[in-house]
Amino acid sequence: MKPVIFLRPAEAEMLDAAQYYELQAPGLGDDFLERIEAAVQDIGRNPELWPIIQANTRRRLIKRFPFALLYRVDPDQIVIQATMHLHRRPDYWLNR
Repeated sequence: MKPVIFLRPAEAEMLDAAQYYELQAPGLGDDFLERIEAAVQDIGRNPELWPIIQANTRRRLIKRFPFALLYRVDPDQIVIQATMHLHRRPDYWLNR
């Protein structure tokens, strides 16, 4: 299994979303982070499973939340490029 790393902007997006959800309802931010962790584990176990959406970038949807992890598979690691909200600016992450 290859290591999975987050680019700094993707990590910041994840933490911002978790903070937002926690303000909406206690525990919801933690649930969001648990779903992200489960998705990261899935990606690490089987990175080729999710669809390619652009060049070599794949998308793993997050259950219960309108987010996806966008990632690429490099020879020695998997790089999370964005923690993307599915209803906002779809191409903002392309320069990462």
